[in-house]
Amino acid sequence: MNETVVKTVLVEKRSDGIAIVTLNRPEAANALSKQMLHDFRERLEDLKNDLQVRVVLLTGAGEKAFCAGADLKERRNMSDAESKQTVRLIGATINEVEALPQPVIAVLNGVAFGGGLELALACDLRVGALEAKVGLTETSLAIIPGAGGTQRLPRLIGPGKAKELIFTAQRLTAGEAAEIGILEYAVSRTELLDKALGLAKTMAKNGPIALVQAKKAVNKGIEVDLATGLKIEELAYDALIPTEDRIEGLKAFAEKRPPEYKGR
Repeated sequence: MNETVVKTVLVEKRSDGIAIVTLNRPEAANALSKQMLHDFRERLEDLKNDLQVRVVLLTGAGEKAFCAGADLKERRNMSDAESKQTVRLIGATINEVEALPQPVIAVLNGVAFGGGLELALACDLRVGALEAKVGLTETSLAIIPGAGGTQRLPRLIGPGKAKELIFTAQRLTAGEAAEIGILEYAVSRTELLDKALGLAKTMAKNGPIALVQAKKAVNKGIEVDLATGLKIEELAYDALIPTEDRIEGLKAFAEKRPPEYKGR
């Protein structure tokens, strides 16, 4: 497949405020090639600045893989310096996913190993097909997770279990991943998109600026002591006081009707 013609990252912006981002290299298990990373960052920049997009779904093309991580075939021909640069690029791109202001739901249609799971960990929620498998498998290749896995996984499931999974390079079923909190939901493949869209629709009907501030308060607050976190929450709340949406929410409640939020 000629990647100069076929887009490696597709974006569908729906009328309900939900954008579906699809990693589109199914012939390569949606591995993160340099071209895909370049395309991905362009799409992320656009989404970040699109006020009409209230929730983002991130998935992979095909049924085999969400994302197999780094493109190891491409990596084989790189010098040490090029390998280091590519690892940094993957990490920076995943950081940009985490930094999107909107809630982001990873929709794991297939396997997510190595950088693929690291990408999912940078999302706010994760929903996986029962057929999917996940794992930070890097130590089996004599490397370590280098795009946030050693930091985000312990924060999500605790250091002990994270160390076990990283040190053993264990591959988990979606059911096992859901049991320990890596996935919020593990559902059948036929239900996967409906489940993710259901969550996204429930979010998208709420105040869009409130979603942004709530995400910011949780993500920033979890990294600091409680007193500082409470101050972050206070500032996030204060940012909502002058918004038109807050007044609309109060009016809609009083008038017993659904609110019509404009994101301002």
